[in-house]
Amino acid sequence: MLHTPHGSVETPFLCVVGTAGSVKGITPSELRDVGAGVLLANTYHLFLRPGAEVVQQLGGLHRFMGWNGPIVTDSGGFQVFSLGSGLEHGVGKQIGMFPEEGTPRKPRGQAARLVRVDDDGATFTSHIDGSRQRLTPEISIRVQEALGADIALAFDEPTSPLHEASYTRTAMERTHAWARRCLAARTRSDQALYGIVQGGAFVSLREESARLIGALPFDGVAVGGSLGKSKADMHSVLDWTMREVPEAWPRHLLGIGEPEDLLSCAARGVDQFDCVAPTRLGRHGNLYTHAGKLLITRPEFREDARVIEEGCGCYTCRTGFSRGYLRHLFAANELLAYTLASLHNLYFILTLMQRIRDAIRSDALAELTAEFLTRYQPEPAPTEG
Repeated sequence: MLHTPHGSVETPFLCVVGTAGSVKGITPSELRDVGAGVLLANTYHLFLRPGAEVVQQLGGLHRFMGWNGPIVTDSGGFQVFSLGSGLEHGVGKQIGMFPEEGTPRKPRGQAARLVRVDDDGATFTSHIDGSRQRLTPEISIRVQEALGADIALAFDEPTSPLHEASYTRTAMERTHAWARRCLAARTRSDQALYGIVQGGAFVSLREESARLIGALPFDGVAVGGSLGKSKADMHSVLDWTMREVPEAWPRHLLGIGEPEDLLSCAARGVDQFDCVAPTRLGRHGNLYTHAGKLLITRPEFREDARVIEEGCGCYTCRTGFSRGYLRHLFAANELLAYTLASLHNLYFILTLMQRIRDAIRSDALAELTAEFLTRYQPEPAPTEG
């Protein structure tokens, strides 16, 4: 059980991602109805628009979002990756992040123009107005404290799975220096601060990073950066990291949340997840079922009277919206398509998280995993948009 100023939550849990202060197409009441307990908002995006001071003046992030439960804010460090090495190497968070398990996105050539990382922080170009902006550990902490999240993350420099050990070490050592500066900059005692372990898929670096972060006075730990080129690499990274960090600390795996990963990573001691996949895939018409993902925009669903999945308790299926209707909504570019698809996907994932918690309590996680994976067949995610 994790205790925060805005309530306690049983672990493991998935943070539903509300990047800019909202979960696209879903109201806070609907989030509660599907079983959401914790939201995650993005420091980088809120820093640029509307600005942390505006959020603070309007009562803090909880009042701003109309959400009275726990909120996590990431540090903005991932944007250093996504605007830099992520563009350079053509890989991204969640979709296309494992180069050996699907085709990464095509590299783009503007990385050097968009971001410059140095030992003090990162200078980058705003995607909103093209202005040059700066994030440092001190600025990140100041912004997160103004936002008022229950859990903040230390500012870090993630790396790509295609970075070699030499640069991965450089970024890791920079992350360690920034971790100390984040701790020195914090002023709020009512906000937990997690350190971030880096080191890519290199065992010696991950162990070194986990030992160092684990020795600092953080309140928990997040596993970030490159998780390797495959899911097997990710499992190894977790194994190396978990054995080095304090046992009592909550452990957050950043950016991971597909069904098979929730099962395998919860078994490795992960307490917290966050992932854009349920809503992002939903907006592309890709819907979770116990047999795998169903792409509702395919022509064979045009006259299909069935719900997405028989027996599903989500609002979309419970109300009786047919596959044919959902396909029509997507074909007609109706915004209701995004809401109904996202509600279904969130319900599916959050219900699975509840089953994982129940299974852990009864020491039956291995049995749940075997049962689930006998039917579920992961499919490639659609391209981002």
